[in-house]
Amino acid sequence: MTGIVEAAWPGLVLFDRDGTLIRDVPYNGDPELVAPMPGAAAVLARLRARGVRTGVVTNQSGVARGLLRVAQVSAVHRRIEELLGPFDTWQVCPHGPLDGCRCRKPQPGMILSACAELGVPTSATVLIGDIESDVRAGQAAGVYSILVPTPVTRAHEVAHAPVVAADLPAALDLLLPAEVRR
Repeated sequence: MTGIVEAAWPGLVLFDRDGTLIRDVPYNGDPELVAPMPGAAAVLARLRARGVRTGVVTNQSGVARGLLRVAQVSAVHRRIEELLGPFDTWQVCPHGPLDGCRCRKPQPGMILSACAELGVPTSATVLIGDIESDVRAGQAAGVYSILVPTPVTRAHEVAHAPVVAADLPAALDLLLPAEVRR
C-alpha cells in the first residue's frame, strides 16, 4: 500500500488512548500509572513537527460505572500531556456501553466532533487504535483507520481490519509515500 497522502501529511491524526498512546490499565484514574506505548512520543513529535494536528478519542465508561470520577480522568490526561506533549483536542465519552450515546466508539461522534472543532475534514483525518471499535468508529466517520494490535486485540479484529500496522511508527509510515518516510 502506498501512503494515503501523496504529497502532504494528513491534517489531523486522532489516537485511541488506552492501548494505543499509553499502556492499557483498566479504569485508570491514577496519573502515576500512565506509561506511553513504545514509539508514541516519537510519532507525536514527528507529526507536530510537520504541523499535523493531533487528538485523542477515548471511551471512559469507568465514569458511568462509578469506578472513576471525571477529575481522575482529567488528571490522567494532564499526565499524558506531560509525557507526550499537548493535543489539539480531547474527546472523551463518559458513557457506558448500554447508554445509547452517539459518542461512544464504535459510534463516530467523538471523531466528527474533533474534526468539527478543529475545522479539519474527515477526508484529511486518520484514526489509529488498537481494537475493532476504534476502526469501526473511524469507518463510520469516514476517516482512514489503522489498527495497531496489542495483546488484547482479538485475532478476528486483526483479520477484519482494513489496515493493520505492527506499531505506531509503522502506522505513521503507512500514511506517507515512500519518498517522504525519512
